[in-house]
Amino acid sequence: MSEIIIKPKKALSLDDVKEVWRFKELLYFFVWRDIKVRYKQTVIGIGWAVFQPFMTMVVFSVFFGKLIQVPSDGIPYPIFVYTGLLFWQLFASALADTSNSLIGNASIVTKVYFPRILLPLADTCNKFVDFFFASLALIYLMFHYNYSPGLSGLALVPILLIITSATAVGAGLILASINVKYRDVRYILPFFMQLLLFLTPVIYPSSIAGKYAWLLSFNPMTGVIKAARAGLLGTAPIGWYSLGISAVTATALLIAGVFFFKKTERYFADIV
Repeated sequence: MSEIIIKPKKALSLDDVKEVWRFKELLYFFVWRDIKVRYKQTVIGIGWAVFQPFMTMVVFSVFFGKLIQVPSDGIPYPIFVYTGLLFWQLFASALADTSNSLIGNASIVTKVYFPRILLPLADTCNKFVDFFFASLALIYLMFHYNYSPGLSGLALVPILLIITSATAVGAGLILASINVKYRDVRYILPFFMQLLLFLTPVIYPSSIAGKYAWLLSFNPMTGVIKAARAGLLGTAPIGWYSLGISAVTATALLIAGVFFFKKTERYFADIV
């Protein structure tokens, strides 16, 4: 009787990509399972995907738009902040779930072999469902404030989703690998995300930073949010330079995340 020993490789290769493709049905199962579990026995169900960013927009509009009167580049503040929140929520929720994907599925990781990277990928993929329903509220706001996106703006959305996902997956793979050994990540990440929200032009325009606005460009979500507002609301030219920086940074982060994940994958099942 032969015995097969599977040892994870430290470096990424074409075989890893082929293996992920062979397990694509399992990826679909993970995505569908997470969606069903999240909204099981809820009254509103998928409506929570709309309720959370919409109510956040209302709170920000009252405090930052009305009371503090944060500038919004001539755009009505509710639709200004909701456009930013739509992509920020996708990034933040994907990063949070991805960083905990191995810990949350410890019983599977320790018993069955499959490409472990499927778990972080599934946690990111199921966020697109939330994004779709949350975008319905943006469509309503666009009709309400008489904004209509051009074809270039609509064609830009898939690019923005790819950059946002690459950023979340890249950072999430690193955090998920660290989280297996050091559980401090679950406590540090929420605090870090709160700080990062204020370092991203979600509730304010990047122009408010004045001569230091270029520093915000190193945050991949800055170019995404600026391009989303420019493309969907059509109030300014799309900042391709800023978006290009975001794309390069997201790509570098994704590559670093994959290599770090592969390097540390060999001890996941032992200590998770």
